[in-house]
Amino acid sequence: MGIIGGVFFPMASRPPKILNLKEGSKTKVLMTYPEYPDTFWSFRRALSFTGKKAVFPPLGLLTVSNMLPSDWEKKLVDLNVMKLRDSDIEWADIVMVSAMIVQEESAEKIISRAKAAGKTVIAGGPLFTNQKEETAGVDHFVLGEAEVTLPRFLADFARGETRRRYEQNGEWPSLELTPLPDWSLIDFRDYTTMAIQNSRGCPHKCEFCDIRITFGQKPRLKAAEQLIAEIQHLYDAGWRGTIFIVDDNFIGNIPKIKAMLPALVEWQSRHGYPYKFMTEADIRLAEHPDLMALMSSANFYKVFIGIETPSQESLRECAKLQNVKVNPLQAVQTIMTYGMNVMIGVIVGFDADAKRQDIFADHIEYIKELGTPAAMVGLLAVLPNTDLEKRLSEEGRLLERTRGENAGQLTFVPTIPAEKLIAGYHQVLQTIYSPQIYYQRVEEFLRHYRPTVRKSVGRHNLRDIRALFLSMFRIGLFSRNAFRYWRMLIKVLMTKPKAFSETVELIIWGWHFESVAHRIAREG
Repeated sequence: MGIIGGVFFPMASRPPKILNLKEGSKTKVLMTYPEYPDTFWSFRRALSFTGKKAVFPPLGLLTVSNMLPSDWEKKLVDLNVMKLRDSDIEWADIVMVSAMIVQEESAEKIISRAKAAGKTVIAGGPLFTNQKEETAGVDHFVLGEAEVTLPRFLADFARGETRRRYEQNGEWPSLELTPLPDWSLIDFRDYTTMAIQNSRGCPHKCEFCDIRITFGQKPRLKAAEQLIAEIQHLYDAGWRGTIFIVDDNFIGNIPKIKAMLPALVEWQSRHGYPYKFMTEADIRLAEHPDLMALMSSANFYKVFIGIETPSQESLRECAKLQNVKVNPLQAVQTIMTYGMNVMIGVIVGFDADAKRQDIFADHIEYIKELGTPAAMVGLLAVLPNTDLEKRLSEEGRLLERTRGENAGQLTFVPTIPAEKLIAGYHQVLQTIYSPQIYYQRVEEFLRHYRPTVRKSVGRHNLRDIRALFLSMFRIGLFSRNAFRYWRMLIKVLMTKPKAFSETVELIIWGWHFESVAHRIAREG
C-alpha cells in the first residue's frame, strides 16, 4: 500500500513498462489533465447554461505537445471534458500528468491507475514543482518551466539514461523558446474560452504569493510579433470568441505592454475583432489612462485584480504595497469606464485583521462599495516556498499544507480564533452572494461600466442564445430570484443595452456563486 496526503491506494500491480520499442514503432504518450473540484473558479453550474464542459483548455500540455519529438504519437485527455478510459492508458507507453495544486486528488487517481497498468509516469506542473515531498508512483519529475527541463529529460530518454528529477535550478528561459500550442489535440466545442500566455513573472513581493518565486521578479515577455503569430495560429485553427491571456500579471512590465498593444489593436481591426480578451493585472492599471485605452481598443473586456482587504495594515503586513498607494474604489470604477469588468480577489485571515473590530463586516461593506459582482473570497492559504510560509514556519504556526482552493481548511494558526475566522468567512460568502446583495452589486457595476461593444466579436452565437433562454427558464421562471432577474434585464435594456450580454453572464455567474457559497457553508 502507498500513502499520498493521507489517502491510501494500492500501488502498481505490474512494474513500469520498459520502453524497448521495435524498430519503426513510435512512442505513445498520453497527456492527462486532472479534474478540477467544484469551486468558484470552476464555474461548473454556469457551464450548464452554455452547453460547454470546461472554461479553459490545458494550455501547458498543449504547449508541451509541440516540444515532444515529432515522431511520437500523442493523445490528450482533459478529465474536465471527458473520462479517462482504461483503453487510453493501455494504448500509452508513457502517461504524463500536469496539475495545479487544486487538482491534487484527481492527479493521484490518474497516477494510481497508470501505475496499476505498469506505465511509465512523468509528472510536472505547479502541483509537483511546489511539493516538498515526492508523490508516490511517479517515475520522473519534470519540474519548473518546460523550456528548461523537458529538453534535458528528452535527451536522456533518447539515450536510455533518464533520472528521477529534472529541476529548473533558477534558470529563467526566454519565452522565445516557447512553441505554439497544439490545438489539434482538443475540440474547441468543449470550452468557453481559449488561453494564451504573453509573460511570466511579477515585479511585486506579496508575502502570500508564489509567482515571484516560481517565475521570477523580472517579467519576461514574448515579442509582439510572437504573440500576434500565436493569435493568428489560434485564428487559423478556427477559434472565435473569448481568449484569456493567462499571465499572472499582464502589466508586470508596463512599458513593454504599451509597446505591444498597438500591434494587437491593428490585428483585431484588420480581422474584424474576432476576439474579446480577459486577463489578470494589478491595481496600477488604473493609473495609466493610455494603457487602459489601448486595452479597450484591443477589446479587453474583463480583468482580474487582487484587492485582498480593506485593511491598510493587512496590506502592509503582506507587502501588497501597490494597493496601499491607490484608492481601490476609485481605481476599480476608473477601469470599468474603459469597458472592462473588474473581477476581484479578496483574502480573509491576515494577522492584522484581528486588530479591527469586525473585519468580516468590513469586508462585506467593502465588496458592496466596490460594486464588483465577481468577488472571489478565500481564506488566507500558505502556499509552498512563499515568504508567508517561511515566516509562519519560523513562528511555529504552520498546520497541514493546502490542497488547492482554501474553502474552509486552515493551513496555519491564525491570530483570530480559528472557529471565529471560519464562521466569519462563511458569513462573508453567504452575505455577498445572497441574491439581494449580489443583484445590488450588479446594479452598482452597471452604473460605472461603459461597454465598448462597438468592437464586436460578431453576432450573438448559439451559445449566447442558449444561455439567455436557459436563464429565462431556470432563473426567470423557476427560482426565488425571478423578480430580480426580470427587473435587472428590463433595466439594462432601457438604460444600457450594450451591456445586456455582460449582465446575463453576471446573473448566471451569481447562480453559480450562490450555490458554491452554500456548499462551502454546509461542508464547513
